[in-house]
Amino acid sequence: MHQPINLLIADDHALIREGLRKILSIEPGINVVGEVADGQQAVDFCHHNQVDIVLMDINMPVMNGIEACRKIKESKPHIGIIALTIHDQDEYLFELIKYGIAGYVLKDVHPDQLVKTIQGVARGESFIPPAMTARVLAEFSRLSCGDHTEKKHHLLTEREIEVLKQVAKGQSNKAIAKTLFISEKTVKNHLTSIFNKIGVEDRTQAALYAIKEKLVEI
Repeated sequence: MHQPINLLIADDHALIREGLRKILSIEPGINVVGEVADGQQAVDFCHHNQVDIVLMDINMPVMNGIEACRKIKESKPHIGIIALTIHDQDEYLFELIKYGIAGYVLKDVHPDQLVKTIQGVARGESFIPPAMTARVLAEFSRLSCGDHTEKKHHLLTEREIEVLKQVAKGQSNKAIAKTLFISEKTVKNHLTSIFNKIGVEDRTQAALYAIKEKLVEI
């Protein structure tokens, strides 16, 4: 039997916290372990409690969600963070990706999709809205304009490129292992090597790199 997903809700609006808690508490396999009203409380809660996933509002007092994401990932890199926001603003997503966010959803997301996102992030997957992915890639391209250094994916083996392509398609380690007829442990080993070679820290950054370098198409 799978361990329940320990979930923390971080939002400065009590009604939103209450609504999320009611929706998610009845979902089998999700254990809402706490609710906090600002980013600093989220950081402190994660430091003292067992948390797997944080639903993180972006605009909060004391410490915003972006800074809280950075601090949590520095001390607890295994925690998956899903950003919740009213606006699909590019600068938020761009900053959050740099700090290792695993998912980005708008607050009007359908409850079923939110549950699927939480479950997917818990499996090690990443969720960025396709429309926003294209805009973020454009920003990455703008920032890297004029960079004529050798493409880092040339350092990857043929198998590592296959794994990277599957990551960019949003596949979990289990799904990649099944598709490529290898073990999940081998997938993890390949991912560690891929991250080191192309200079990224997580699956989301690796997926965006693969799309940007046209290893896959969106």
